[in-house]
Amino acid sequence: QVQLVESGGGLVQTGDSLRLSCAASGRTFGPYPMAWFRQAPGKEREFVASISGSGDFIYYADSVKGRFTISRDNAKNTVYLQMNSLKPEDTGVYYCAAAVGRYTLRSAFEVDYWGQGTQVTVSS
Repeated sequence: QVQLVESGGGLVQTGDSLRLSCAASGRTFGPYPMAWFRQAPGKEREFVASISGSGDFIYYADSVKGRFTISRDNAKNTVYLQMNSLKPEDTGVYYCAAAVGRYTLRSAFEVDYWGQGTQVTVSS
């Protein structure tokens, strides 16, 4: 069993930055791929970014490329999402996710564990 706890969300203005963290516990953190998803009100949960267990494969949704950076520290069992140049359309609940037995993670269907989510609100 893996427990994922997100932190770092908040209310910011357009153009601001936020750094989300996801602390994993309960099972060996690596080399499982980790990802961030988000869900806006009335919309389906969507992929944001993912990183392989060793950190050598990183993927981003087109909507966040060049603005968001995913990273991980396996020694601290933590994955991060640095979000810069935030836009109102980035508003939503951000979820940390982990997959077991895979090398990469790019779809909600591949997720084995979810965090409880952290709210990010970007005002215009």
